[in-house]
Amino acid sequence: MKKSKVAVLGATGMVGQRLISLLENHPYFEVVKLAASSKSAGKLYSELMADRWKLEQNLPDYAKDFILYDVFDIDNVAKDVDMVFCAINLDKQSLIKLEEDYAKKEVIVVSNNSANRMKNDVPMIIPEINAEHLKIIPYQRKRLGTNKGFIVVKPNCSIQSYVPVFHALKEFGIKEASICTYQAISGSGKTFAEWPEMVENIIPFISGEEEKSEIEPLKIFGKIEDGKIELDNSMKLSAQCIRVPVLDGHLACVSFNLNENPGLEVIKNKIKNFKSEISSYNLPLSPETFIKYYEEDNRPQPVLDRDNEKGMQISVGRLREDTLFDYKFVALSHNTMRGAAGGSLQTAELIKKLGYLD
Repeated sequence: MKKSKVAVLGATGMVGQRLISLLENHPYFEVVKLAASSKSAGKLYSELMADRWKLEQNLPDYAKDFILYDVFDIDNVAKDVDMVFCAINLDKQSLIKLEEDYAKKEVIVVSNNSANRMKNDVPMIIPEINAEHLKIIPYQRKRLGTNKGFIVVKPNCSIQSYVPVFHALKEFGIKEASICTYQAISGSGKTFAEWPEMVENIIPFISGEEEKSEIEPLKIFGKIEDGKIELDNSMKLSAQCIRVPVLDGHLACVSFNLNENPGLEVIKNKIKNFKSEISSYNLPLSPETFIKYYEEDNRPQPVLDRDNEKGMQISVGRLREDTLFDYKFVALSHNTMRGAAGGSLQTAELIKKLGYLD
């Protein structure tokens, strides 16, 4: 397979760093350009990141000698590039314009940002769940006036742990759910050294997270109708999102009602035996087992389970009957892998596998 040439926009941030690390020796992609804000443009990446690299893994050798582009130098960044991974931090309207401008240069944009998520012709993909939403791309291309370029986004990190469980149980119909997510500090792009106020602390508010947690699953489970992804309004979701003193790993506690209740053991077996439709694609980052169920009462735990299958597996446990709802469970996902950089890269792998880069 011929490698596609890619650039990383927002290369200095935590998600950008994770993407650069994951793209080292990738079988599908070759990184040819790195870009960041105008104040970083023109600088040598290794020198700029000498005291800013946040990952446990060392900065990959291949990336050290890149000279950073300005992300707004779109003509030069997009030249001879097939795809860009967008992880730059800007206001919503600036991001919408930036991503659309790259797409109009006939570049495929894989975005970590929320700005374009709720556009009804922009697919918001969890590859194991709604790969069919990529069929909306011809409608988006028509709107943008492109032949090749388009935008695809990944959903918010806060929904990645419980939405896969809802998908495994979709034949029974999720009627309503109450969700509380306990979210790691890396979701803010920070470490404990940068955010010492989080040590031994809990903050019961994360701006924008609850709204995203309640509406984005409705798009994930939506259907394409008349050139639009229509939301699935058959379920009602209520979410609370809390920042906790954990470095990586978002935990969700979920109580839910079903339209049809087949019993606890049937539901548990559906979760345990779930197999995604893309499992035969053998994408480099796809986990062998998408959802792992733990029988132990004290699992899943971030420290023990977040790195399962390169951080791309969903861990679930404590499924049991509830006194107010039908059932409740606990689920865990790695927020900067499955929920951010890894999810974006896996989506790019899916796009490559399906021929959109040919």
